[in-house]
Amino acid sequence: MTTRFTCRFCGGSDCDTFCDLGMSPISNDFVAMDRADHMEPFFPLHTHVCSKCLLVQLGEFQKPDEIFTSEYVYFSSYSRSWLEHARAYAEMMIPRFGLGTGSQVIEIASNDGYLLQYFKARDIPVLGIEPTANTAAAAEQKGIPSMVRFFGRALADELVGQGVQADLLLGNNVLAHVPDLHDFVAGMKRVLKPGGVITMEFPHLLQLMQQNQFDTIYHEHFSYFSWITVQQVFARHGLRLFDVEELPTHGGSLRIFGCHEDDAEKPQSGRVAALRDKEIAAGLDRVETYRAFQGQAEQIKRDLLKFLIRAREEGKQVVGYGAPAKGNTLLNYCGIRTDLLAYTVDRSPHKQNMLLPGVRIPVFGPERIMETRPDYVLILPWNLKAEIMSEMSGIRDWGGQFVVAIPSLEVLQ
Repeated sequence: MTTRFTCRFCGGSDCDTFCDLGMSPISNDFVAMDRADHMEPFFPLHTHVCSKCLLVQLGEFQKPDEIFTSEYVYFSSYSRSWLEHARAYAEMMIPRFGLGTGSQVIEIASNDGYLLQYFKARDIPVLGIEPTANTAAAAEQKGIPSMVRFFGRALADELVGQGVQADLLLGNNVLAHVPDLHDFVAGMKRVLKPGGVITMEFPHLLQLMQQNQFDTIYHEHFSYFSWITVQQVFARHGLRLFDVEELPTHGGSLRIFGCHEDDAEKPQSGRVAALRDKEIAAGLDRVETYRAFQGQAEQIKRDLLKFLIRAREEGKQVVGYGAPAKGNTLLNYCGIRTDLLAYTVDRSPHKQNMLLPGVRIPVFGPERIMETRPDYVLILPWNLKAEIMSEMSGIRDWGGQFVVAIPSLEVLQ
């Protein structure tokens, strides 16, 4: 269905519905238990695809400074697999781009210093830019210099005025969080040294569609990128994407490599054309392809509800593992409350003894599972299922089983 929605990138006004998940609260606005009877706001969770540039995007119902508050609950360092991903990244980038003690590495959305710590350990100067004060404070405790700011043209100009520019400018899972793409990418152009490199990681729209990952749609994510669209975004601001990697993280991500358009020292990788061909073969160059995704989300909803209702009628207990933003999208879209999912657990103390937004399911520490011995554990951060199943393998002692809902409902052995 074509609707009146103005594309935040190209300004096109003809957009089609990509996925409409109804009304939902902000995914990381956890509720204190003593505020369980208080009201919370819900906003439309309706993504559109621009028929002109094919950018999938969500309307801006709250400003970033209202979402990314001073008491943000997501700390990157609580995932061991994500820390290993960050360490491996640093070990790869340092020799590839000749980084050393005279280089400058800048990370946008540096969170608690989970990644920059590996460059600092090699005596490479680092700077984190992070809008959430509590995660930035955690980074400072690790010795990571951190600015509590949102990134854009204004901050880039300040840094350049202070003589600070990046040899390596990186951002993991931040590009999707930016409502003003032009301001953000223009800022990257300004703060990048003439021979510098940009790397950005973000969930790949192709994988989102093929693996039914509609739960990665939430209000913190303003844009959802294919290779076709992200090339347009960077080219608009004089940045050339010369390489790309397909990664398994977050259910399938892209790591893009960018440089100034006049940088002749960085030849284009063959992976650039190969990925474009792959997306075209999947139909991502045609708006018609995007219209089918709504039905995929609806099927997941029906399958999960059937499973939970059947388990309840059989007297079985189902609990959750994890309290990720994606889990909150899934639970709110499906209307799942404590009658079907008794509680969930999370390793982060910042989420424990809180209530999930909207559905008000309580969050406890992982030990709760061993105490209550449930029949099924629904893994909400399905991208970490291998790590979680290893960590919680003890549930098999009483016949407990793991379950995932995405890409399809599956009871895991």
